[in-house]
Amino acid sequence: MKISHIALYVENLKLMDRFYEKYFGAKSNEIYFNPKTGLQSYRLSFDDGCILEIMTKPTLNKIEKGLDDTGYNHLAICVGGKKEVDGLTTWLKKEGYKIVNYPHTAGDGCYESSFLDPEDNLIEIRE
Repeated sequence: MKISHIALYVENLKLMDRFYEKYFGAKSNEIYFNPKTGLQSYRLSFDDGCILEIMTKPTLNKIEKGLDDTGYNHLAICVGGKKEVDGLTTWLKKEGYKIVNYPHTAGDGCYESSFLDPEDNLIEIRE
């Protein structure tokens, strides 16, 4: 078995689509629209075949996100090696994103950093 894809509700679909394309090289499909529910989505494909579906609809409830809340915590994306983690972290900081953890070697031995995306979802960048 394998996970088919991960889905994430977002407020600004276009912004989030461009974000994943720009910083992580994701390839987006044509927008999907369900006229009955108002649901719109993009399926973002990554080089390794993983798919992140970002979705929005008019009836979304905005909730406050805390790093210590139950449920979804973070999305981890492998970007290559230490040089790539450092470079992407520096780029994101220059672009104004909040860095939560600067590059370091985590308890599992992996070199990583983490930051908040445009809608305050935690993203982990791993070697």
